[in-house]
Amino acid sequence: MKKYIRPFRLFVLALMLVSVLGIYVTNLYKIQIVNAVSPPSGDTRTVTYTVRGARGDILDRNGTLLVSSSAVYDLKFDYTMLQSSDTMCDDILRLIQTAEENGVEHNDTFPVTEMPTFAYTVMSESQEYRLSEYLNRHDLDEDISATDLVVWMKSHYGIDYTTSLYDTRRILGVLYELDIRTIINTTDYVFANDVDIDFISLLLESDFPGIVIDTSFERTYHTSYAAHILGRIGQMNEEEYEIYKEYDYPMDALIGKDGVEAAFEEYLHGVDGQQRVTYDTSTEAIVDIVETEAASQGQNVYLTIDIGLQAAAENALSEIIESIGADREYGDKPTGGAIVVRDVQSGEVLASASAPTFDISTLSENYSVLANDESAPLFNRATQGTYNPGSTWKMVVSLAGFQTGKLNLGTYITDEGIFTKYAPSYSPRCWIYPAGTHGRINVIGALAQSCNYFFYWLGDTLGIDAMADAAAQFGFGQKTGIEITESAGVLATPEYKEENVGEMWYAADNLLTAIGQGYSYCTPIQLANYVSCIANGGTLYKTTLLDRVMSSDYRSVTYTNSSEILNTIDNSGGFIDILQSGMEAVVEEGTARSYFVDYPVSVAAKTGTVQSSTTTYNNAVFVCYAPADEPEIAISVVIEKGGSGSAVVPAAKYVLDYYFADYYTSQTRLENELVK
Repeated sequence: MKKYIRPFRLFVLALMLVSVLGIYVTNLYKIQIVNAVSPPSGDTRTVTYTVRGARGDILDRNGTLLVSSSAVYDLKFDYTMLQSSDTMCDDILRLIQTAEENGVEHNDTFPVTEMPTFAYTVMSESQEYRLSEYLNRHDLDEDISATDLVVWMKSHYGIDYTTSLYDTRRILGVLYELDIRTIINTTDYVFANDVDIDFISLLLESDFPGIVIDTSFERTYHTSYAAHILGRIGQMNEEEYEIYKEYDYPMDALIGKDGVEAAFEEYLHGVDGQQRVTYDTSTEAIVDIVETEAASQGQNVYLTIDIGLQAAAENALSEIIESIGADREYGDKPTGGAIVVRDVQSGEVLASASAPTFDISTLSENYSVLANDESAPLFNRATQGTYNPGSTWKMVVSLAGFQTGKLNLGTYITDEGIFTKYAPSYSPRCWIYPAGTHGRINVIGALAQSCNYFFYWLGDTLGIDAMADAAAQFGFGQKTGIEITESAGVLATPEYKEENVGEMWYAADNLLTAIGQGYSYCTPIQLANYVSCIANGGTLYKTTLLDRVMSSDYRSVTYTNSSEILNTIDNSGGFIDILQSGMEAVVEEGTARSYFVDYPVSVAAKTGTVQSSTTTYNNAVFVCYAPADEPEIAISVVIEKGGSGSAVVPAAKYVLDYYFADYYTSQTRLENELVK
């Protein structure tokens, strides 16, 4: 297996050093240069500022840096200092003009158009609330027109009558932002985000009163993969603040909103510090800076994923979807899918791909577009998408047969093509009929050839309770325990059908359930968990994305995750061994044989084809593990409208090729030596 170990620690330490130096250079400039020009008069005032704590890094299992924090500089106002200036409005306009001249965009959410004749803009709920609070505080009519509001505000803030309406509106945008924050308890107003050091130097030289340089951090992404896993950060909403205030989070804290950013918030979150700055009141020069509380960076989280394998899974997924779609000149194209790769000896997810995907580095700018995209790129199909499992479910039904004593290796059934027990009302066919039948067949052959007729008989013999019990042992109908958002799927039962469909359970439902259709729904990650359980002999592990956590300075491991067992299936009767033999037969002589001829690694697998409707292509499902004799990884593939389970085998094979690349190299070298 490929390992990627990069000297990221030097990069991280260098980044932290540059950030800290940037803060202190700015402060020293003020103390040594500004104060030298304007010595303190004796009267001072002290202001306490927040020093942001950087968020911890996210890395893959091999130490490859995936997400880090980069220092950025935001411009804020000390409103008290600004109001003390006799030229406050002129100073604000001068700052706006300077920003525009230097290509710096400033923040303005005042819900009034920029040009006269003034009108209210389309407002978000937050803007409507803020405007209402502003009008109430100043005893203004809630129905006041935008033009009348501008006229009142111009007088209220003392803007000179010679100032143009356009410039008046720009000044009011800043004053409104500052004033509303004295009215309601909300985050500080940031005039401009992420400004460069050259612009900061220009402001310091130009003597803009009330300007505060605030150092914060933004997330930098070092990979274009794993977008659905990594997640995003953002400002807390009111509901989230009610939770995080118990942990002393400030109202303007950035938190993980989804993905591992949210799942491992407790480790990643940095702790803000405080800095006390003393100003000379006559010159506003800085007299003293004291760090009253040191800021601390969050801890660094190592995930279980291998980013190289993740890339292989995502590339395989996009290629198989594109390839299948290209072959369909007319008709439905595949709409999406997922690939999950699991370590079969633990609950660790090695890769989890969902398509379509998105660029996480531009998610904030494109969020509304992505959220309204009909293809649902933000939806994580690997953990949230629920699908009928199709014939990959047949190992579940086989286990139910073994455990109830109604099935063993000596049980043979003759495939007659059409299951006529409930004719004429319901007569399902085997997939091979009328081209032929599978003849006399036992469970190994039925798994290898995916014989529906055999499983119609078995499902009818067992009934739903036995099948549902076996499915639950494999974790179906339950969440896998992965730390990011997931669905529990649906475990088909008479109770579920009655409650959700309003119909009773029929014998036909047993037959459909036996071939993985009907009311059984599962996620790709549940399928990977299920196959892992078969591969390792019956141990169902809780799924996880967390490998370990290291201290902010990377000097010590603060937490190591360990495997948690959810269930153990009794294999004393050798039932799991039979399921393994059946899956090996799928590759050796069954529905996946053509894809693994002369493959250097032994593979056990099961194909699945799910009839979604009479007018669209079937969903395609494929599961496998390898090596078959000493299993290491399990893979599940689901392609919406993929056609057939065998059609998507190349995607899994692509992932296997990557994972076992080193093995291929050594095998080729050995074969060459033997030829010599």
